[in-house]
Amino acid sequence: MLITHDTRRSLDAVVDLVNTAAENDTPDGLADVAALDGFVRRHGISDVGVLSEQDLAAVREVRGRFAGVFAADDPRTAAGLINDLVAVAGTTPRLTDHDGYDWHVHYFAPGASVADHLAADCGMALAFFVVAGEQDRLRRCEAPDCRHAFVDLSRNRSRRYCDSRTCGNRLHVAAYRARRKEAAG
Repeated sequence: MLITHDTRRSLDAVVDLVNTAAENDTPDGLADVAALDGFVRRHGISDVGVLSEQDLAAVREVRGRFAGVFAADDPRTAAGLINDLVAVAGTTPRLTDHDGYDWHVHYFAPGASVADHLAADCGMALAFFVVAGEQDRLRRCEAPDCRHAFVDLSRNRSRRYCDSRTCGNRLHVAAYRARRKEAAG
């Protein structure tokens, strides 16, 4: 599956967005407008203007809907959720070349809110996975204390953890220690 630069950036943004939700002991990563502004800057989201409390509430709403896509059990459910997201955003595909990037497609309308921008561009990035029959690559970390969203871009669809250096390594070390304890036991 070919993933273009703009699709990859949208995938990174949607994964990061979903993972800002408060879980277990972690606070909401979009606690205020300043946090939303940091998110927008970190992901180079263009044409969003001055952010407000309304933008924050709308982005949190979109975040919850994207979380539903990652939790969807089948492509039909994922497609329905994505269709709703991009329809509400008023998707308006257009070619653009800005900020030193070659030609790519933006799906949001000029002057769209940050929530509509995310819903359109990130929704379309996820839609490409459903269309390609790759919806199962939209996953949640298998570490019981994590459950972060990620997109499995491994060749053989074998990725199980959001980060193999943290979640994966922690579980492998715990399993190793349990085996040693059992063998000594």
